Amino acid sequence: MQRLRHLVSLTYAQKLSLVAAIPLVVAVAAIAVLVAYEARATAEREIRALERSLIEAKKEELRNYVTQARNGFAYIYGRAAPDDDIAKNLVSQILSAMIYGQDGFFFVYDYDGNNLVSPRQTQFINRNWEGLTDSDGTPIVDEFIRLARQGAGWHSFMWQKPSTGEEAQMIAYVVGLQDWRWVVGTGVFIDDIVATVANARAEVEARVQRTFLYIGAIVLAAVLIVFASGMLLNIRERRLADAKLKELTQRVFDAQEEERGRVARELHDGISQILVGVRYALDNARRRLARGDDAGARDPLDKGIDHLGTAITEVRRISRDLRPGVLDDLGLGPALKALTDDFRDRTGIETEFSTVVFRNRLDQDSKIALYRIAQEALTNIERHADASHVTIDLRGHKKGATMRITDNGRGLRTDPGTPSPGIGLRNMQERIEQLDGSLRILSSRAPRGGTVIEASLPLSHLLPPQEDAIPNRKAGT
Repeated sequence: MQRLRHLVSLTYAQKLSLVAAIPLVVAVAAIAVLVAYEARATAEREIRALERSLIEAKKEELRNYVTQARNGFAYIYGRAAPDDDIAKNLVSQILSAMIYGQDGFFFVYDYDGNNLVSPRQTQFINRNWEGLTDSDGTPIVDEFIRLARQGAGWHSFMWQKPSTGEEAQMIAYVVGLQDWRWVVGTGVFIDDIVATVANARAEVEARVQRTFLYIGAIVLAAVLIVFASGMLLNIRERRLADAKLKELTQRVFDAQEEERGRVARELHDGISQILVGVRYALDNARRRLARGDDAGARDPLDKGIDHLGTAITEVRRISRDLRPGVLDDLGLGPALKALTDDFRDRTGIETEFSTVVFRNRLDQDSKIALYRIAQEALTNIERHADASHVTIDLRGHKKGATMRITDNGRGLRTDPGTPSPGIGLRNMQERIEQLDGSLRILSSRAPRGGTVIEASLPLSHLLPPQEDAIPNRKAGT
């Protein structure tokens, strides 16, 4: 708990440096793990290759021993009959004498599992060892017999070393004397190979640990450098961040005030004036009715009713500008169609809207963003473009959705003193960036060169087909 409180009480600069150091530590840790994994994998491949080469050398050595032994008694075995006991005794004496090193010897079993020759472990002689297994449960004599019946073969198992009496790994090579039904073989212990491989693995692990220590030292130094750099840059970056935050906050307030001012002007210049006219007409009709002039009151009442209809229309228009109901009820396509029709009727600018039915529908945030962009663009065109023709085209494609707004006005101007739609364009840019989309603005300085505004949204904002069916709604974009 005390450590948590200390972490929470860190200064802004310390927190910033910590945030900057975490990705570095994570990246270096990932690199260290990858390096260790690759080092271990490479070393393991090399160790296995070394182990295979050493074992193959042992096997070749055993093969030579058996070949030499067989050549030593071949002149006896080749001329003897299957039941020649004298020849068998001679061959047994020759093999019993063939001992080498501290633990090397030849052994002989018949196909029934009886041991005939075992010079270093004489307790095995003249006993049946069929079914003998080592400490791991690996069959020994039965496997010898199986390999001998096939001609020759290798077998690995655990066996007691004659010199020490301890169990160790042995590799044996056996051949079969088919006429006598004998298994003749010899083996070699590979505990030296096992020790060599274990030492190699231990050395690799030690190298990996040293590498981790080196990387840890580098990471520590890098983290200290990051913290020091963060402390040095903190004041400047903090000031910049505060300035940007103030600017953003001010822009939010400006946007709110601008919208409030627009609504206030709409109410004052439109609804308020109309309602004043309605009140005057009703007051006029009341006075005439009070004088008994029923026929004269009809005309003011008709005017008042007309003014009320106009007021209702204005209220609906303002409500639609704030939040168009058709956008929620019918979708983006019908909402844009209604927007362009109202723009054409109000301004007299020829406006066309074209679209296709989307296979997938846009999500709610995307519909609102594209509608607001179109609304902002038409407002800029009305105020600044002096255009006579506007087209809005909405299309879905394999990469997402694109809305293209084109006019034949005078384009964007940057001359001093000329009203600029820069705030509106910045609002469009921010709206589309919030959805990971893109906004392109192409403008010509030539007279009537016009402006093209193209807003594109990624495929991630198109709902899958199963979400397209919405009850009680017409098909739309």
